[in-house]
Amino acid sequence: MAFNHLALATRDLLATHRFYTDAMGFRLVHVEGGDTEHPGGWFRHALYDTGDGSLLAFMELHDERCTDFDPGISSGLGLPVWVNHVAFDAPDLDALVAARDRWLEHGIDVMRMEHTHGASIYATDPNGTMIEWSCRTRPFGADEQGAARERLTQADLPHDAPTDMEFFTAAEYRSKVST
Repeated sequence: MAFNHLALATRDLLATHRFYTDAMGFRLVHVEGGDTEHPGGWFRHALYDTGDGSLLAFMELHDERCTDFDPGISSGLGLPVWVNHVAFDAPDLDALVAARDRWLEHGIDVMRMEHTHGASIYATDPNGTMIEWSCRTRPFGADEQGAARERLTQADLPHDAPTDMEFFTAAEYRSKVST
């Protein structure tokens, strides 16, 4: 089942808007305001179509109870930035390269990682949330699916996830493109 929308907090809706429209290519489809349950508090709620009808929403709070918070979905909880993250589908490796280049063109540094099931690129949005474009290059086989339940609680779980990373900086990309 597809999800309808994911809603996240932001402290800077305009920077968030630029990232998700310019660097991600999403389309702003709706903005609304409303009152919070606190007297005088209000919010601005912006919804973005991610390309397939699924929505990503951001809530900018104007409420004296919420003036000093970390909107990062991992860092706000004291976790490394990569733990909680939002992943979007890149249908093929060409789309993954195009997404990487789009981020680099917008001045965003990118990290690429190969997984056992495909490849992904990662960057951090203006709120400190890790964003991923992920391309599955092979399906999860029946054997793999069968072993997944056992691995879920396996005490001696092998540490077999790939961890090699490749980094791309926007500054290097610009220098290569300009020469």
